[in-house]
Amino acid sequence: MSLPFAQRLNNVETSAIRELFKLLGKPGIISFAGGFPDSAMFDVAGIGQAVNQALADEPGGALQYGATEGYEPLRAQLAAFMQAKGAQGVAPDQLIVTTGSQQALDLLGKTLVDPGSKVIVEGPTFLATIQCFRLYGGDLVSAPIDGEGVKVDELEALIQTHRPKFVYLIPTFGNPSGAMLSLERRKRVLELAVKYQTLIVEDDPYGDLYFDAPPPPSLLALSHEVPGSRDWLVHCGSLSKVLSPGLRVGWMIAPPELLAKATMCKQFSDAHTSTFAQATAAQYLAAGRMPETLARVRKVYGARAQAMGNALRAELGDALSFVQPQGGLFVWARLTGAGGKPADGAAFAKKAVEQGVAFVPGAPFFCANPDASTLRLSFATVGEDKIREGVARLARALG
Repeated sequence: MSLPFAQRLNNVETSAIRELFKLLGKPGIISFAGGFPDSAMFDVAGIGQAVNQALADEPGGALQYGATEGYEPLRAQLAAFMQAKGAQGVAPDQLIVTTGSQQALDLLGKTLVDPGSKVIVEGPTFLATIQCFRLYGGDLVSAPIDGEGVKVDELEALIQTHRPKFVYLIPTFGNPSGAMLSLERRKRVLELAVKYQTLIVEDDPYGDLYFDAPPPPSLLALSHEVPGSRDWLVHCGSLSKVLSPGLRVGWMIAPPELLAKATMCKQFSDAHTSTFAQATAAQYLAAGRMPETLARVRKVYGARAQAMGNALRAELGDALSFVQPQGGLFVWARLTGAGGKPADGAAFAKKAVEQGVAFVPGAPFFCANPDASTLRLSFATVGEDKIREGVARLARALG
């Protein structure tokens, strides 16, 4: 029996990352494959207090159906959170709460992407973004990046050629690249948005996870310096990487017309993000615990990133090239083939699993022209000693 599935499913396939996890049942394996935060970093006590306070203060609001746009106290807290990071003039009615920032991407697909619509994304970019926009029929175009993020001259040429529905970027510590878009390039991206009247989508789940100096302001925070750019900017945020993925709380700030359409589409999918989760997040933010939580997380992840960088340089030498990350959860690396060593990420991944260590090959993160020599390593969930042991296993797998 063959069921009559929608033709749009022909445009997507199962995540290569999820397929990899099927190989990770081997006892004692060290995994650099995940893209999630360390559960040991969760502020369980603070979240517990927020839950109790939400039930004590407004049990009806926390446990009842809610507005599709989001729980009003949380919208107010998120607006204040964004303002504290330099995003001037963000008001509660300028954002909707989404079920993780992943839903924001889905809503953009639903509201903007028609079959054949051109969408520019970074090469590489977040794998779920590629799958999401392709599900709605998007024709994705890859914009090259380097250690400072998207190459703006080449991005402009692509915008001129393809006139995309929008450009999707992760400017700060991107997944998988870890790249940080420079201040100069951020301003130029906003100028391109105005010049070509092209919507720019800024996905920013990692911007608070810097290790030393803070990154440049977000595109949203910089938009007041480029007149008219705010009209062509969408900003997606999330509490998943800094507080808890299980709450599934994200948000989207967008021009009013787009926000209205996204809210309408959200009504069809889940009516609203969990009011219980929203009320918990609102209480947590109101309690003022986030700065302390972020300070602790930055310290731990920063030390792990440094440990991984040091180990990779010591153990793999010139067989692997990478830029030391300044924040986020990932090291993006490229096999050089130096000394006759392997240069294929997928083949290397299989040998690594045999040695008891796992990572994600980089090719699936490209919507076109994949670089088979690349790979993504996450240091977030592994202690420093395990990182060093895991990298030693990588060296053995490389031969």
